[in-house]
Amino acid sequence: MINKLLHILAPVAPYVLSFIPIFVAVNALGNIPLYLSLTEGMKENQRHKVVVSSLVVATIVAFVFMFLGNILLRLMGVTIPDFRIAGGILLLVLSVHLLLPGEDKRGHVTTDVGVFPLGTPLITGPAVLTTVLVMREAYGIVPTTVSLILNMGITWLVLSKADVLIKLMGKGGARALSKVADIFLAAIAVMMIRIGLLEIISFVVSAKK
Repeated sequence: MINKLLHILAPVAPYVLSFIPIFVAVNALGNIPLYLSLTEGMKENQRHKVVVSSLVVATIVAFVFMFLGNILLRLMGVTIPDFRIAGGILLLVLSVHLLLPGEDKRGHVTTDVGVFPLGTPLITGPAVLTTVLVMREAYGIVPTTVSLILNMGITWLVLSKADVLIKLMGKGGARALSKVADIFLAAIAVMMIRIGLLEIISFVVSAKK
């Protein structure tokens, strides 16, 4: 009975096994506070533009990297740790800018935040880029493509419904959450830089042995 069930599920297995790592790497739920932080004060139609642009950019970057990632990395001499450090530095600059006291900096934030930092490196960051490359090699192009599209669809649904959370929390609650999210944004930036540096150190140490 079990063998028969496994035989029936075998064609689906590559899709499931590629979907789960990409789901973890994209972390749609974890991006909600950051999305609320970056879109605080925006009108509903502006937030909709942010969601659409972020998903378009995130999907395009992921697909380009899935098909051309290895070639681009070799040609440019850039590694995944380099991506982590560069993205981390950019995020750190943005988070510090938002956290420092002074004039209301969010008033100057435009829908371009859908491209950076939401589209990349928050939705499609080094973790997603690495994962799609590995999943393509392990399970093939079709399962990885389907899994990536499904995950981007889930992310779109989650971020689109974040407006409901804003209405429930009110302006004060949303503003408080956005400040906490700014701190998390800084922490994520530091984490990306730390992991990137550790990976480079590990590579150098291994090369010397």
